[in-house]
Order: sequence, then C-alpha cells, then structure tokens
Amino acid sequence: MSRPIQNFRLLPLMFALGATLSMSAQAQSLVDLYTAALGYDTTYQAAKSQFDATVARADQARAAILPTAGLAAGVSSTNQEVVPASARTYGTQSASISASQPLYRPANWAGYEQGKKSLDLAQAQLSQAEQDLIVRVSQAYFDVLASSDSLTFLKSQKVAVAEQLASAKRNFEVGTSTITDSREAQARYDLVIAQELAAENDLLVKSLALNQLVGQPNIKPKALKAPVLLTPVEPADVNQWVSQSQTNNPGIQQAIVALEVARLETSKAEAGHKPTLDLIGSYSAINNSSGSSTSLGDSRVNVGTIGLNFTLPLFAGFSTQNRIKETLSLEAKASADLETAKRSVAQGTRTAYLGVQSGLAQVSALQAAETSSQSALEANQLGYQVGVRINIDVLNSQSQLFDTKAKLAKARYDVLVGGLKLRQAAGTLKAADLQPINAQLAP
Repeated sequence: MSRPIQNFRLLPLMFALGATLSMSAQAQSLVDLYTAALGYDTTYQAAKSQFDATVARADQARAAILPTAGLAAGVSSTNQEVVPASARTYGTQSASISASQPLYRPANWAGYEQGKKSLDLAQAQLSQAEQDLIVRVSQAYFDVLASSDSLTFLKSQKVAVAEQLASAKRNFEVGTSTITDSREAQARYDLVIAQELAAENDLLVKSLALNQLVGQPNIKPKALKAPVLLTPVEPADVNQWVSQSQTNNPGIQQAIVALEVARLETSKAEAGHKPTLDLIGSYSAINNSSGSSTSLGDSRVNVGTIGLNFTLPLFAGFSTQNRIKETLSLEAKASADLETAKRSVAQGTRTAYLGVQSGLAQVSALQAAETSSQSALEANQLGYQVGVRINIDVLNSQSQLFDTKAKLAKARYDVLVGGLKLRQAAGTLKAADLQPINAQLAP
C-alpha cells in the first residue's frame, strides 16, 4: 500500500528535476537580464537621451551670463562722379570686433539657475527610469518562473490523475468500484489537459514579454534554489519607509524641482520691471585706398570704444504685471502638485510595505497548507485503497495539493518583487539590490 504513495511523492521532484536540467544549458540570471535590458529597453534609453539633452540645455542657459564677442569685416568699391569734375573710384576695407558682458540682468541669472535646476530634474527622471526598469525586468523574470512552475505542477497532476484513472478502470473491471469513479477520474483528467494547454500558452506569452524587454530570444530564467530565504522587511517600521520616500522618491524630487523652477520663473517675470546694465566695448579699423568721398589721398581710421549700456523699462502695456500674475498662479499649482506627489508616494509606500508583510504571512500559511494537503492526499489514497474513500476524494486532494504548490511558488516570487517595489516607492532602489535575489538562483 505504501508504494503508490512513494511513487506519487517522487513525481513533482522528477518533473522539477527534468525542467531544471533542460534549462541549465541556457539559463540566465536576473542580473544578466537586467544588464541586457539596460542597453536595449527603449524607455530607459529615451530617459538617458533626455538627460544628455538637458545637460546641453543647461549649458545654453549659462551662456546668457557670459560675455559675447563678434567680428565683422567688409570690402567695398565706390565710383563717384561729380559734375563738372571728373569721375573717380576709391575702395574701402573695414574690420571691427565688439564684445559685451552683462553686469546686471536679473532675468538672465534666473534663467541660469533654472538651467541648473533642470539638471536635477533630469537626474531624478533618469533615476526613476532606472528603478522602473529594475522592477519591470524582475516582474517579467518571476512571471516566467511562476508560469513555468504552474505548468510543471499541472504536468505532475496530469500524471497523477492518469494513474488514478487507470486504477479506477482496473477496479471497475474487477468489480470493486463503480463506473462513477472512472467517469470522475476521466473528467478530472480532461480538465487538467485543458488547464495544461492554458498554462503552456500563458508561459509562451510571459516568455515573449521577457524576450522583448531584454532584446534576446529564448530566454530561460534561472529558478530559485531550495530552500528559498525570504528575509523580513528592514526597517520594520512603515513610518521610516514613508520618511525615506518623502526625501528620496524621484517623483517627489521632480515635484520639488518643478516648484523651484516655477519660483525662478516668477523672478524672471519680476525682472521685467528692473533695469539692465551691460559693459560694452568695440574696436574698428577703416582703410580708404585711393581716397574717400571727402579726401583724395589714402587714409586709415582706427576707433576704440568702451562704455556701459543702461536700460530702464518704463511701460510695457501691463504685460509685465500680467506675466507676474501668471507665474504666481503657476507657482501655486507647482506647490499643490508637490503636496499631491507627497501624499501619493506616502500612500504607495504604505501599500507596498503592507503588501510585503502580507506576502510573508501568506508564504508561511501556504507552507503549512502544503504540508497539510500532502498529508490529506496520502490519507485519502490509503483510504481509497482500503475502500473507505472514493475516487473523487483522492482527485480533490490532488488538485488541492498542486494548487497549493503553485500558489506558494507565486507567493514567494511576489514577496521578492514586492521588496523591490517597496524600495522603489522609498526611492532607494538600486541595481545592487538585485544581488541578494540573484544569489538565491540555482547555479
């Protein structure tokens, strides 16, 4: 009586071993796939290009407070005819260089400060894109593993149900069971076949999504090695995670920079009432060959100039006042957007924290349920052999066991990804956070 139970215990192990051996030749780790995605994912590449463009734009804003210089040169030939005198022709060559240095231009300095703030904004956007890529790759990675596990468990269940169907048919033939047992086993076998087909399709879809994300075909993720170590959340206080998020979350950082840029825009608008002062200088040389309009001989004129250019706005049709009103309203909007971002991030951080905590509790509960389901199956198999249980009892126990195994595997993956999402919400997620997970993958 004990042999069928022992054989049944070996079935999931045999399928898992076969799946591991088939993947070992081409299996890739989470860190390997993240590295590949860094160079392929278009969303991240777009954020990186935007950062590079913002760096160049910031340098453009700095040009408004730096000196400017220009060089001009010209050559002309003039034919002059004065009646009754004879006509004559003379040429002129000129060259000049000029320079200007802003001394007091509040609007230019505000624009320069905005350029520097745009660098902080681009850095926050790039950090957000990097963290988002880490989560997307990890989610796709474990989606494939979860789908693969479900398919493996269904294949094991199919073999077990097939054995139960064969046993029911033999018992019916010898008259120790009814036709109902055979039909119930056949119905359960057909259902498992349908579930297996759906699981194969789901695995194909999840694999294609991972392949597209990293830009490589036929990706085979490495499975987790047993036992899976799920560490508790540290720190264990949700308020500490929320506090970190208010400082480090890229979304909040972007909202803070947006408010600072809006305040500088108000400063630029207020500068419309203020004077400007520039230091200017120029030097020019004019060479007249064969005379000029006022002289007959060759001449050369050199002129150097240095001075200050002062401008004071007096009236601009109320455009400056209305511009200030506009920027003040936009500043208030940016302040409201910042508060919205803080509230949203705080809520998201609490949700992520509770999700990880709940996931850890689910894993513990499912581990206990797996042990109980295994014991229940063995008891039902033994009862069926001695005639105190019917076939449907065994089939239900099998379904419950494999369903529990699939849910347990999925819960473990959700905890691992949930830990990354919690760090993402707190704004502390780095590529190095993948290493502890990577260390738990099968070699």
